[in-house]
Amino acid sequence: QVQLVVPIAVVFGPGSVPGDLPRPLPFGDVQEMEISVNLRTSVTSRYEMLYRSTTGQEEAALAAATAREADAALHPLQDTTLGSLTMYVVSETSSLLPQGINVYVGKHRSALVRAVGSLAALQARLQEVTQVMSFTASSIAAALSDRVPNGQLSPDARRYLKSSLGYEITFSLLNPDPKSHAVDWDIEGAVNCYVKPVLDKLSLVANFSVDSQILYYAVLGVTPRYDKESSSFLLSAHSLPHVINPVEARLGSSAASLYPVLNFLLYVPERSHSPLYIQDKDGAPVSTNAFHSPRWGGIMVYNTEAPASSQASLPLHVDVDMARVMEVFLAQLRLLFGLSREELPPEFLLESPGNEGLADWELDHLLWAHTVENIATVSTTLTSLAQLLDKIGNIVIKDDVASEVYRAVASVQSAMAKLSLGHLHAAFQASKEAVTSSERAFFDPSLLHLLYFPDDQKFAIYIPLFLPMAVPILLSLAKIVRETRQRKKEPTKMD
Repeated sequence: QVQLVVPIAVVFGPGSVPGDLPRPLPFGDVQEMEISVNLRTSVTSRYEMLYRSTTGQEEAALAAATAREADAALHPLQDTTLGSLTMYVVSETSSLLPQGINVYVGKHRSALVRAVGSLAALQARLQEVTQVMSFTASSIAAALSDRVPNGQLSPDARRYLKSSLGYEITFSLLNPDPKSHAVDWDIEGAVNCYVKPVLDKLSLVANFSVDSQILYYAVLGVTPRYDKESSSFLLSAHSLPHVINPVEARLGSSAASLYPVLNFLLYVPERSHSPLYIQDKDGAPVSTNAFHSPRWGGIMVYNTEAPASSQASLPLHVDVDMARVMEVFLAQLRLLFGLSREELPPEFLLESPGNEGLADWELDHLLWAHTVENIATVSTTLTSLAQLLDKIGNIVIKDDVASEVYRAVASVQSAMAKLSLGHLHAAFQASKEAVTSSERAFFDPSLLHLLYFPDDQKFAIYIPLFLPMAVPILLSLAKIVRETRQRKKEPTKMD
């Protein structure tokens, strides 16, 4: 039974206090909601709300011209603890929010909410905002996807990467026709400019390593269809799954990897199949000319411009526009981590996270999901280990294995206690330690079940060895016993 606690500060600006408050400010309130995963597992979400008025500095910040400026000014004044939220309620007539917008979600851990008449209506709106900025029933279900009954999980939930201590990201340039195209891509500069800020933010979640490679004569393995109308080649949606397997055999990145590998492939079509476009299920061209594979990565097709004259010398020099490519790959990276923006009501306005790639509250969203998933993983691992040890009665458990099990149990209990106190960062760190310890115990070489034989196998092995020797010994013992009994029966001679 996991309890997720979200501390929320609801700050009323001038002219935004509802008339039906139950008691004077400041005061606290608690709202609970149960997320049922299956018959045995449920997660309780507890929102601890503190209602108060703005301070002088916060009032000055809320007097800014735009919501973006107000969000930037309020950031140093608010609680920056991971998992906590601050809701600033502004008056109904405030010009801070654009016309038709009732909620502005900033790129940190705060939101601006337009006041409504009653406290109940305001709480309903605040709950909607909290669901967006912390976790939803669907995100928790996706984190516990192994326990959710079939058919109750959204298709998107299978797309997300499983929680891991580390990830390896590989960028690959596929040039199937190097005689025609000399492709130049500044991957190092692009990674430093676009990918590094995102991974620096995600470093709290896991360790990341990035590498790149160029593969020549690597073809997709699917022959595209020629379309006479557009004078181009097309890859239909149903053929896309067959594209990955032939390419993956050439990548070689996952062979020696300890962690999940995310593959991002940039494919420059050969001259005989150029230009090449990807179609969606409805037959319309995909605007990004890219597609992604759940828990694997993504592929982008990069068409080169045809030479002005047919007499142009080969190979043609191709300079890749890395900004356009990285925009697609980072969007796919967000999808793989479950950070895709869900459908929001039209009165919501979300601030772009900018160069960092994800907002602070999106990072918290990821930490909530991974912490819950880690706790479930440890529970499953230790249960499997206990079942294994129960089956093998004579198994030897070494002290270091036992200490890892004790450490895993203590860490997972600590993670659950920290979650119930609203300390998200500490809970996540404890859950990571619990996963590490439970995996070490489960995969310890001394607990390999093949080292231990069931009793029936022992009899099958040893009886053929000892039975031939045992037969004459047993017959001799029987003969000695028989002779001893006969001696006792014979009367002794008396002189």
